[in-house]
Amino acid sequence: MFEYDVIVIGAGASGLMCAIEAGKRGRKVLVLDHANKAGKKILMSGGGRCNFTNYTVEPENFLSFNPHFCKSALSRYTQWDFLALIDKYKIAFHEREYGRLFCDESSKEIVRLLLSEAKLAKVEIQLNSTIEVISNPNAQQFIVKTSQGIFKSESLVIATGGLSIPKIGATPFGYKIAEQFGINVLATRAGLVPFTLQPEDKAKFSPLSGIAVLCIASNDKASFKENILFTHRGLSGPAVLQLSSYWQAGEAITINLLPEIDLSELLTQKRQQKAHVKVKTFLAEYLPKRLLTTLLSDNLLETTVVDLSDKKITALSQQLQQWQIKPNGTEGYRTAEVTLGGVDCDEVSSKTMQSNQVAGLYFIGEVLDITGWLGGYNFQWAWSSGWCAGQYV
Repeated sequence: MFEYDVIVIGAGASGLMCAIEAGKRGRKVLVLDHANKAGKKILMSGGGRCNFTNYTVEPENFLSFNPHFCKSALSRYTQWDFLALIDKYKIAFHEREYGRLFCDESSKEIVRLLLSEAKLAKVEIQLNSTIEVISNPNAQQFIVKTSQGIFKSESLVIATGGLSIPKIGATPFGYKIAEQFGINVLATRAGLVPFTLQPEDKAKFSPLSGIAVLCIASNDKASFKENILFTHRGLSGPAVLQLSSYWQAGEAITINLLPEIDLSELLTQKRQQKAHVKVKTFLAEYLPKRLLTTLLSDNLLETTVVDLSDKKITALSQQLQQWQIKPNGTEGYRTAEVTLGGVDCDEVSSKTMQSNQVAGLYFIGEVLDITGWLGGYNFQWAWSSGWCAGQYV
């Protein structure tokens, strides 16, 4: 049996950050992962460029049944702290819309940074290790039986992530460990995920696959001004992914396809100016023709602006600026970027990430009921929660 001070299960963003910090404190740390590579989700994120954090990180950018839980960790290890690490390794990066930060070259640079820091902190990483049994025979130790041997430690950190993207190895393992120790796990569902459409809508809109336009997508809980993307299966794009985390099955969503103008006011002005241009020609300045012919009747599109009645202007504006559609569902964990729900934050210390009822047992990263918006927020939660646990394990 091999003895360590700390065993971290999960060689992802939060697990590696926690291991590094614990190692810096002189703790003997082992990281176990069933995958054949460390940081698999990091490697594939951001189209291979890794959206590693955001210039603006606020508690409001996160969803949880306990909305206050994330505040402590985010304030103690901030985006600026991670950017200092990026600077240390001279990783070139750029900003995209809404403060999102990406590597100029490759996600591999982030993994290299973490593995270099882990090596400096004398952290051991063992991959291809299947966890068979975890036990806690007494208050002082955990025993982890794996396919590669049996390990013992004072502290055990669960950094196994959620259920999103099972093709890279996502499993419910972390939730099962929580339940094994009597810790409550809140219901999970896919977040930051494309919508699928009802059969009739799918037949109508799938020919628009590939079209992307700026919109405001909203429901009663949230509103996001970003691109919407039509796909063969339904609706995607940043606006839809963001809204999906706030959507419940059976709900309709509202989409404003012309968020920069007041269409009703503009058409009324053009009518007063005696504009003898067809509606389809006028609107083609703002939206793709294929989208217009799908959403609006030929009769309406062929009408000249000067001939539009108040009723028709209202109908036009509502169809394009208050378009309502009821998704059939989502594409699920297969393509979801994150998992909503998870280990109940009320059962974990927001200061240390330690279970309130099982001494030495810690939960960090996505396995907890903390879900960030699209835009680097989930990585920042991984860095922050991992760093905080690393100060105490």
